[in-house]
Amino acid sequence: MNTEQLITELSCQCDALRSIVLTAVQEVTALHKRLEQIVQQLHKNIEVRDQNFPTDFNDFCTRIRKELDAWEPGWAQLRAATREIRPTNWTADLALPAKGFNSHARALSRASDELITAYDAFNRTYKSFTAAKLNVFLLTACQTDIENWTSKILFLAREIMKYTEKTRGIYARG
Repeated sequence: MNTEQLITELSCQCDALRSIVLTAVQEVTALHKRLEQIVQQLHKNIEVRDQNFPTDFNDFCTRIRKELDAWEPGWAQLRAATREIRPTNWTADLALPAKGFNSHARALSRASDELITAYDAFNRTYKSFTAAKLNVFLLTACQTDIENWTSKILFLAREIMKYTEKTRGIYARG
């Protein structure tokens, strides 16, 4: 695989993780709203109407873990292939694809930040909820993995950009 194909594949992997993260953000937000209603009902001594919440939450956590476990080997393989390439092989003609990959990485970072925000909001509400057994630890592990992968992807994108910019020469910087 040449360097241009590698950058394209990295961008595709970045987009795949971003779609997983954005889906997770929507679901965590929806689950958080449901949890807030349940907590309000418990505080008012009203019978809880949403009996499926624990099952839905645990199913969501299991599903997101499986999606992340399926995504991770492809990323690890691409990362290893990228690390094998010497800095001098990142030529100036790759500057535009490298900037595109950097843009994809930053979009992933924003999505990851949204997940962190949704997760924190969920956790604040969950602290006062003890009525059901939820696999919050699984959601915590997924959020941590996403955060770690995002930082590695951002670092890799910056490194590739740095190497391609370095080989562009003094006339291209304007």
